[in-house]
Amino acid sequence: MAASVLRSACGPLRLGVPCLCRRRPPRSLWARARRLPGLVGSSRSVAAASGAGALGSDRYCMELLRKRDYEGYLCSLLLPAESRSSAFALRAFNVELAQVKDSVSEKTIGLMRMEFWKKTVDDIYRDNPPQQPVALELWKAVKRHNLTKRWLMKIIDEREKNLDDKAYRNIQELENYAENTQSALLYLTLEILGVKDIHADHAASHIGKAQGIVTCLRATPYHGSRRRVFLPMDICMLHGVSQEDFLRKNQDKNVRDVIYDIASQAHLHLKHARSFHKSVPVKAFPAFLQTVALEDYLKKIQRVDFDIFHPSLQQKNTLLPLSLYIQSWRNRY
Repeated sequence: MAASVLRSACGPLRLGVPCLCRRRPPRSLWARARRLPGLVGSSRSVAAASGAGALGSDRYCMELLRKRDYEGYLCSLLLPAESRSSAFALRAFNVELAQVKDSVSEKTIGLMRMEFWKKTVDDIYRDNPPQQPVALELWKAVKRHNLTKRWLMKIIDEREKNLDDKAYRNIQELENYAENTQSALLYLTLEILGVKDIHADHAASHIGKAQGIVTCLRATPYHGSRRRVFLPMDICMLHGVSQEDFLRKNQDKNVRDVIYDIASQAHLHLKHARSFHKSVPVKAFPAFLQTVALEDYLKKIQRVDFDIFHPSLQQKNTLLPLSLYIQSWRNRY
């Protein structure tokens, strides 16, 4: 049944996204994939698990990811065992920063939290981390893999700039934001995997930009519910679409054209990333498993004719863990 559903999702695509399922993995693989941790939703909230003493700092990071970045959680589970805890720490750090904007009522408070993380990173590199679970795990990751401080600081700086509720002026501004957050996260993940390769870096740059664009699209209904629109203004103006059109959930063709143009840019970055496939060391492939989730979203939004508010786009793909496992098994991204 799972195989037939996967095959049915691989029809012809307007965006030209290649099919995931050209050959069937061994029968035992399906059973192993079903046993992946986290396939069954956990009722335990992060708030309930927030005591580092109760769970341990490593478990705290896992629970934070399971709750706030499920796709990142699944991708991290498929990394080599010796890299997994560091990847959880890195992604938990990213989640902590990403949550700031939506969890504060005043920009000043957000700036104070960003300042805390800047000082925390400085302290980590002085071997004096604060007694905060994510900070402690990040310190271990830095010590274990000699992570580049500059990338951690770039993520904080870019998140801090993004505290302003302003739409991106153009697609390049959105891509720059994605480069300094999502791509930086991938550069650090490559360091965790022990990969130093220019082709892997190029692929990471494009995948990070695709991730940033897709994240912006996926968050549009949520932001609209809070009367905010962050989609690139240059593309909206090109099609004669105002922010009010998105706030009113307008489904006219010109609104869909805006979404099509933005989604096509994400697809283009995925295509560029995959053009390095033969040059990228196989050791780097696990860092790029998030392409599976990105491709899945681009397929779904195409199927609903780029209606950004379609309910199906907000539904979790229950086959995603299996798709990630298959892609990992096939050594592809």
